[in-house]
Amino acid sequence: MTRCGHVALAGAPNVGKSTLLNALVGEHLAIVSPKAQATRLPVTGIRTEGDTQFVFHDLPGLLDPGYLMQRRMVDQAVQSMDRVDVVVHLHPAADAPAPSLVALAGLDRPPRAPVLTVYTKGDLVSAERRRELEAEAPVLTVAGDAAGAAGLDRLLARVREHLPEAPFQFDPDDLGTQPLRFFVVEYLREAAFDLLGDELPYAFAAEVEEFREDKRPMYIRVTLFVERESQKGIVVGRGGATIKAIGAHARARLEALTGTPVFLESWVKVLPKWRRSPAALSRFGFPVSSSEKESA
Repeated sequence: MTRCGHVALAGAPNVGKSTLLNALVGEHLAIVSPKAQATRLPVTGIRTEGDTQFVFHDLPGLLDPGYLMQRRMVDQAVQSMDRVDVVVHLHPAADAPAPSLVALAGLDRPPRAPVLTVYTKGDLVSAERRRELEAEAPVLTVAGDAAGAAGLDRLLARVREHLPEAPFQFDPDDLGTQPLRFFVVEYLREAAFDLLGDELPYAFAAEVEEFREDKRPMYIRVTLFVERESQKGIVVGRGGATIKAIGAHARARLEALTGTPVFLESWVKVLPKWRRSPAALSRFGFPVSSSEKESA
């Protein structure tokens, strides 16, 4: 009998959730940045191994929200944790022990699914400390090295024990569930985190205006949004250098993902205070939060 189930990768911002998802599926699906709160919308990755299919959900970081977009991000994470079969609570090894997930997420009750604590960034603690932590929970080191592979194997074995006996939900060759348009936006945002200053990436959004998969190269036209006129000039850059670099980064990611040449055009517009606008957030794919529904 096969096993198949959904697994939430949860935790505070910047604990390595997206890095772990990419390592688990062997593809750069989720954007990765040393800056916190890069994940805004859940990213789903699929790993099928033998008789088991793992459906992983990389969730936005659990934080104390300061404005509407963050409230919607946290709400998505909390709701996702209540719909899965296993919750993997990630926490940096250097900051062990991990706090209660209930307290971290501000939950009224624990998730109905079992919660497995996993320590990340194990390469940043001593070997002795790593062994101490491994007595209570898997410890993951940098992705790609031998110790990292062993850590992934231990994690998968532990998660598998909690997955229900069920037929596969997806083709064994599938790696993700989101449409390609989703990754266009994500890779543009990843470029913004890489190429722009500390604060500007958080005011940066993107929207696909035209997408023609039937053309070669694949044609994609996008609009990039910022909140202030001064930010627009920074995104464009002198002689258009920055916006070209952002597009080149996203295009390379897309071509690696699809194996198809891509022609990407982009423009920049100002959409004031979009992170605090219910209409703008819904337009960009952020579902209305539970608290908004209750107060409506």
